[in-house]
Amino acid sequence: MPNEARIDKWLWSARIFKTRTLAADACKNGRVAVNGVNVKPSRTVKADDIISVRKPPVTFSFRLLKPIEQRVGAKLLPEVYENVTPQDQYDLLEMNRISGFVDRARGTGRPTKKDRRQMDAFVGPSLEGFGDFDFENWEDDDDADA
Repeated sequence: MPNEARIDKWLWSARIFKTRTLAADACKNGRVAVNGVNVKPSRTVKADDIISVRKPPVTFSFRLLKPIEQRVGAKLLPEVYENVTPQDQYDLLEMNRISGFVDRARGTGRPTKKDRRQMDAFVGPSLEGFGDFDFENWEDDDDADA
């Protein structure tokens, strides 16, 4: 068993990225860090290194347990790395999943009819319960006392 592995090969073999090319591109674009330092695809990693992978909007963190360069089955992944991603990153991911369609990516064009319905369903319920309340002629109790 080797005691070191290239970071791009490890990211691919540990199934963090679907292809080695995607893993190498992530390294080149500064989205992969080992022990807090951005790395090139050829950087070697060893056991107990902390690898951070930024996949917006979340930064995933992994403790490397076994440096491998050959892809393994999904059932063997607990032997390869330990997920040490903080809970706040998963909360951020959940919030983005829930409200992701409100903040549309630039260049995606107009929302489809389905997207519009989803946005209305998401935004609409917050105003339910106000019925026919007249927001235009509403006076605050504090303003009336002054």
